[in-house]
Amino acid sequence: MSDASDESDDPTVPIVCEACGTTSRVPLSELRESLDTHNEHRHDGEEIAQVDPVIADELANAVADDLGLFESDE
Repeated sequence: MSDASDESDDPTVPIVCEACGTTSRVPLSELRESLDTHNEHRHDGEEIAQVDPVIADELANAVADDLGLFESDE
């Protein structure tokens, strides 16, 4: 049995580009570079491709909940 590489432990993130009609999953560690590269080559640098909005919203809500931003002072 071979050892798993560090990259295989890196979670993947879904990205979408509605302009190109494409979706893909990239390792979290490569997310920014992948988005920048796609947008630079396909969209003249305009930020068209992005993290799947549903996932981005869920992540933002989870972080806000962890930080206690949804708690009321009642």
